[in-house]
Amino acid sequence: MKILILGGGGREHALAWAISQNPKCSTLLCAPGNAGIADVAECIELDIEDGAAVARYAVDNAVDFVIIGPEAPLAVGVADAVRAAGILCFGPGADAAHLESSKSFTKEICAACGAPTADSAFFTDLEKARAHVEAQGAPIVIKADGLAAGKGVTVAMDLPEALAALGDIFNAHGAAVLVEEFMEGEEASFFVLSDGKTALPMGTAQDHKRAYDGDQGPNTGGMGAYSPAPVMTPDVTQKTMDEIVRPTLREMAAREMPFQGVLFVGLMIKAGQPRLIEYNVRFGDPEIQAIAMRLGGQMLDLLLATSDGTLAEATVNWADDHALTIVMAAAGYPGDYAKGEVISGLGERSPQVKVFHAGTAMDGENVVSNGGRVLAVTARGESLKDAHARAYARLKRIDWPGGFARSDIGYRAL
Repeated sequence: MKILILGGGGREHALAWAISQNPKCSTLLCAPGNAGIADVAECIELDIEDGAAVARYAVDNAVDFVIIGPEAPLAVGVADAVRAAGILCFGPGADAAHLESSKSFTKEICAACGAPTADSAFFTDLEKARAHVEAQGAPIVIKADGLAAGKGVTVAMDLPEALAALGDIFNAHGAAVLVEEFMEGEEASFFVLSDGKTALPMGTAQDHKRAYDGDQGPNTGGMGAYSPAPVMTPDVTQKTMDEIVRPTLREMAAREMPFQGVLFVGLMIKAGQPRLIEYNVRFGDPEIQAIAMRLGGQMLDLLLATSDGTLAEATVNWADDHALTIVMAAAGYPGDYAKGEVISGLGERSPQVKVFHAGTAMDGENVVSNGGRVLAVTARGESLKDAHARAYARLKRIDWPGGFARSDIGYRAL
């Protein structure tokens, strides 16, 4: 098969690495790709948010399967355009992608189907939002309603932080905000594949959102993750499917916007009871790095079954293992940071350890930093302790003075 992956981050490198191992993949393309993806795929120039351009490229170049990685192309309907051109595609259409592109839409769906989630209020007026937050007090959660690249959420532990977050969202992300109750418990990421009819649990992970050790500092897109998630017991998994996922999928189908793709279910779990934090409609980054490390080439089989409507016949064959990924980010992230810094020590190869590239580029012969989150050092092992030791040992052999990483990824579960 000739396969095209859209995106150029760590998520897409993990997908490309896993898919390239499947013998069904004869040619792998990626737009735009990055310095790491170039090792396993041909990187091409293409406007990945232009559905017509993507569809035209796929038809003209005899692409058999398009896999959409990031949320932005999904939100603008690239999957719809690709399918309309007769090309098999992984990812929901624009209507179903509202589960991520509009948090208020997700709350509406949860209310309609009875899925347990945080109490919330939606505002398009800053002063009304301020008044509500002042009346509720802290801790409280402030969310940008639309897409914000994983950076539109503030878990405010005091009132000044909450009010500042409101101002930031109205200034940076548009005049729409969701204010939620603060939920206590343990977070987990749960990934479910859906072909519009069948829902198949795919994998679990736990990530670390705060920038610094000890869960301190600002929220980020994710500084590390490990899989599987110990908190996702069989009982919690079953409750999540029965009380959250399947009711959501039924409600989406009833609204004539059946969900086809991966549903990233962000959960807060307390006393064995899961509640929905939010949905994303693509794989999480850095969770997918750990999951891809465990799945390998069967990733392609699962994505194909999701896209061609045969998910009822598919199974996920897990090894009894663990994986852990550590993000290396540019100093200053998630604020301002430098680009173009040379990174070395990346050439080492191991079947149990992989350095996935996120924000990298080539400058002549050198790999250089080209984003906030730049690398994801990922290892697998028979135990989480083994995976942890391998990942941190590999991290130490990367030479990038301008990068930083948390030293405590997975520490609670060891």
